[in-house]
Amino acid sequence: MVVRPDDAGIHVPGAADARLAAFVARHRRLLLLTGAGCSTDSGIPDYRDADGQWKRTPPVDYRAFMADAAVRRRYWARSLAGWPRFGYARPNATHQALAALEAAGRVELLLTQNVDGLHQRAGSRRVIDLHGRLDQVRCMGCGARSPREALQQRLLEANPGWVTAQAAQAPDGDADLEGDFSGFVVPDCLACGGLLKPDVVFFGENVPRERVADAHAHLQRADAVLVVGSSLMVYSGFRFVDAAARAGLPVAAVNLGRTRADALLSLKVEQPCAQALAFLLDGSWAAAKTQ
Repeated sequence: MVVRPDDAGIHVPGAADARLAAFVARHRRLLLLTGAGCSTDSGIPDYRDADGQWKRTPPVDYRAFMADAAVRRRYWARSLAGWPRFGYARPNATHQALAALEAAGRVELLLTQNVDGLHQRAGSRRVIDLHGRLDQVRCMGCGARSPREALQQRLLEANPGWVTAQAAQAPDGDADLEGDFSGFVVPDCLACGGLLKPDVVFFGENVPRERVADAHAHLQRADAVLVVGSSLMVYSGFRFVDAAARAGLPVAAVNLGRTRADALLSLKVEQPCAQALAFLLDGSWAAAKTQ
């Protein structure tokens, strides 16, 4: 079943709320799988349109980043411009609603594809950051980790001419900045002089095996899956929905537009995330009748 917004785009309580509230109420150990749609209300753009297609050039490729200094200069120059707005983003009503669900004891795990840490800032604690966290930087030589904010200061000091660079915000701390990056200086690891990379899983890079195994262990203890704000077009997230469906677990999704798992869903609500999940903040959802 698919529930869509009313034609006027105004939130009207009705079947969508009742069915989603009932789904949540009758499953006491939910695995939540979240994506970029959770964070758009915090000012962080998403990558895909309603058909699941790229809205823009796909993100930087892992192999290109590791092999080509020019790619790294372009990445970090754009990150220098994009980090301030990304780093100061704040949780929105979607993050707060899911934190409230965990506080009510209904969440086995929140598995997020986002790298912004906003679920944790909203109060969620049972979280696995499937694709890592952008607020950390990792040395690809010695493995040392350091805060992204500290690297921001080093980038500014090494590239004073870029301080005033202005660019539109792009997904995941990127910025739509173009130009000649040949003179941009990328700092090395302070510990060993190695290559620095944000501690996130880049496009074309594998999610660490232990992280995947941990998420699957939680999935085995869950009694249902709720997808929030993800098209699931990337296999790293879709595989958990596929595994849930194979295990006979019901899967519901809140997402605007097509998802890769549409054929596997028992319920789909095509509304903005905050609107669809508003019932979690009023305390009445636990009394919802199963339908």
